[in-house]
Amino acid sequence: MTPYRAALASAAVLALSGCMVGPKYMKPSVPMAPAYKEVSPDAYKENSNWQVAHPADAAQRGEWWKVFGDEQLNLLEPQVAANNQNLKAADARFREARALIRFNHASLYPTVTTAPSAGGLRDSSNRPYFNPNNSHGNGVGDIVLPVDLNYEIDVWGRVRRTVSAAREEAQASAGDRQTVMLSLQAELAVDYFEARSADAQEKLLDDTVKYYEEAYRITNNRFEGGVAPRSDVDQALTQLEAAKVQAHDTTLQRALFEHAIAVLLGVPPASFTLVTAPLDARPPAIPPGLPSELLERRPDIAAAERRVAEANDRIGIARAAFYPTISLNGTVGLEATSFANLFNPSSLLWAIGPTLSQTVFDAGRRASVSEQANASYDETVANYRQTTLTAFQQVEDNLAALRVLQQEAEHQHQATLAAQSAEQIFNNRYVGGLDTYLQVVTAQTTALTNERNDIDIMRRQMDASVLLIKALGGGWNVSDLPKL
Repeated sequence: MTPYRAALASAAVLALSGCMVGPKYMKPSVPMAPAYKEVSPDAYKENSNWQVAHPADAAQRGEWWKVFGDEQLNLLEPQVAANNQNLKAADARFREARALIRFNHASLYPTVTTAPSAGGLRDSSNRPYFNPNNSHGNGVGDIVLPVDLNYEIDVWGRVRRTVSAAREEAQASAGDRQTVMLSLQAELAVDYFEARSADAQEKLLDDTVKYYEEAYRITNNRFEGGVAPRSDVDQALTQLEAAKVQAHDTTLQRALFEHAIAVLLGVPPASFTLVTAPLDARPPAIPPGLPSELLERRPDIAAAERRVAEANDRIGIARAAFYPTISLNGTVGLEATSFANLFNPSSLLWAIGPTLSQTVFDAGRRASVSEQANASYDETVANYRQTTLTAFQQVEDNLAALRVLQQEAEHQHQATLAAQSAEQIFNNRYVGGLDTYLQVVTAQTTALTNERNDIDIMRRQMDASVLLIKALGGGWNVSDLPKL
């Protein structure tokens, strides 16, 4: 290749590729802390089930719900991804965003169209300024077989930035989809443990009703024997009926959680039944890792960051509008008066040439669009930083909840044992004629309240564990974003 041809080829490549106007994207900084406030050696010493995490094992990968060791939950969770309608809607939004990439990418290539036509024309002999000698008699045919080419040379990078913005929006949509999935999975786990807690409450109240029925029978026998007053019978009956009311209310709550689980699984509540199994579990060890790792684990943070990159491309697109648009237009085809001479060499037609267009005056429209793009970028940066701060807050909240609930559980267990002992003592003293039945009723109420608190704290611990896993991204990683 001669130097002249090489220079000409280089100039052609440069003209076709062009440059890209607009700022180069740099990932915004976010407020950061060296460690979580609620994670310290002292906190781990208080709860021997916790251990300091290392980056390699800081997050549960994939099926995070398996850390709870519940077989029924393990069977339910995969059904969310397969059947939940909200997740299907998120899938559709991702496919829509991915299709938009291909749509914008097509602008990097020429558009070729054709519009064949065939017709006849006869001029009127009576039209103004008509020369009868030039009359075509019965008219002439006009058959055209054209092929048109139009290509916008992306000198300033407008098309490439549009493709890039569509790609980043698609990745953000993928992060949104994962956020929806994680939220649905966490919601299912919370509803599941709520239902199991209701099962435990229901079992406790059913046992309590049986115990109160026996206490009512004994009290009634003592009344009929003239040993106890009528008020003791009324108090025993009040306790019994109140316990039944609480049992029925727990049954209702359990039904509502079962219905919620059914909808999350994408099935009608009437066709779903959750087998009764009282909650009897402790939260698993969930090492949170470092705050900096959270930026890689949370799909909502990744989606927010991708939208910052998209907004940066929008700035470049707005700036490209200030530069002229250069297009290459061409036509090649055949035109003849009849099909007989359509394919003669003399029927060939062609036209080719560049077109340059530049907006000279638009009353500030392009400047306004550019200002809007810059403001939109600032908004997405603020949203990205706020999403990160919210993520840190959610992790800290649930770490604090687990730490405090662990202490509460220990104190509550001691309180429950003491209340049960006191109930037995007052009951024995009443049977021995040393105390009134009011003291028995008070002791029974206190014991039942503490027993229910035991179960409730267990429920809150499981919920906080699920929410902590959700706050940590559920094992997701930014490398899981699709490469579009």
